[in-house]
Amino acid sequence: MESAALQPLSDDYDVRRKMLAILRVLSGTEKPLGARAIGRDLEKIGIELSERQVRYHLQYMDERGLTLAVGNAGRVLTDAGRHELSSAQVTEKVGFVAARIDRLAYATTFDPETGTGDVILNVSMLRGEDLPRALEYARVVADAGLCMSHLAIVAHEGETLGTVVPEGMVAIGTVCSVTLNGVLLHRYIPVNSVFGGLLQIQEGQPLRFVELVSYAGSSIDPLHIFIASGLTSSWGAATTGAGMVGAGFREFPAAAADEAIEIIGRLREHGLGGVLAIGSPGQPLLDLPVGMDRVGMVVVGGLTPMAAASEQGIQVEQHAMSTTCAYSLLKPLDELL
Repeated sequence: MESAALQPLSDDYDVRRKMLAILRVLSGTEKPLGARAIGRDLEKIGIELSERQVRYHLQYMDERGLTLAVGNAGRVLTDAGRHELSSAQVTEKVGFVAARIDRLAYATTFDPETGTGDVILNVSMLRGEDLPRALEYARVVADAGLCMSHLAIVAHEGETLGTVVPEGMVAIGTVCSVTLNGVLLHRYIPVNSVFGGLLQIQEGQPLRFVELVSYAGSSIDPLHIFIASGLTSSWGAATTGAGMVGAGFREFPAAAADEAIEIIGRLREHGLGGVLAIGSPGQPLLDLPVGMDRVGMVVVGGLTPMAAASEQGIQVEQHAMSTTCAYSLLKPLDELL
C-alpha cells in the first residue's frame, strides 16, 4: 500500500485536481466523512461531484493507501494521504494559503460582544519535557505585546488538537492572526491579507518590513518560511526591543475604519490583540503602498510565541492555521506554566 501511495494520483489533471480536493476536505476534520458530506464540502469550493463519483474516487484512493474506510462512518486521511497532499504539484497549490485564510476567516465565530465562539489556532508540537520552557518563552513574548494573545491551550499525548498528539509529545495551540480577519468579516468588514513578511522591531516599535511574500502567490505560509529558515529574532525583539518578527500586512475598506478600530479595541478586552500598526486611508504604512480608499494594518504573526522557543533551542514543529477552538477552552499562559 505504501509504495502504491508514492505513485501519482492520476495522469489526468482534472481527476487529480478533484482527488486532491477530496484529500484537502478530509485533512480539515478529525472525524470520518462519508461521500455525501465530502460532496457538500466540495460544492462549497466549486467542485461538483455526485455521491457516486465521490465514492469512486475514494475507492481509488483506498487502494493506494491514501484514505481509510472506518466502518460505515466514512473515510479518514492516512499518513500517506497527508504526504500526497503536502507534496502535490506546486502549480496546484499556488494561492493555497490565501484560500485557506479566507476559509478559516469564515469559520471564525468569536463574538467580541459576548466573548464566546471559536477562534483559529496555530498548533506547535514539541517534546513533553520542553513544555515548561516553551511556555515561559511564550509568556515573555506575550508580555512584550508580540503575539495575538496571552491565551493558549495545551494538549498532551493521545489528546487531539488539530491532530492526535504523538507519544512523548505535547501540543501548544496559540491564537492565529486569521482570527482577526474572521471577526471583522462577520461584522461585514472584508480584510485582504496582502503580504506576510519579516518585520523589523526597533525600540519596541515596528520600523519596516525587510522581506515580503504575497499570500496570493504562495503555496505555503510565508511566516512559517521565515521562522523555519532562522530569520526571525522574536526573543530579542521581546527582551531587548530590537529584532525581527513574522508579521502580516492587511488592508480593509477605509469606510469601515472607525468600526474596525472599535472592534479591535473590544478584542483587546478579551485578551486578543496582535495589531501593531494601523494607517490612514490611502496612505502608505511602514513604507508599503496602500490601495485607494483602503487602510493598511500590520498584524504580528500568531506563530511568534513558539518562534521564540525555537530560537532558544527547543525543537518545535509548527502548523499554521491548524484548527478551530472554542475561546472558552483557552487559558492564560501563566496558568499553563
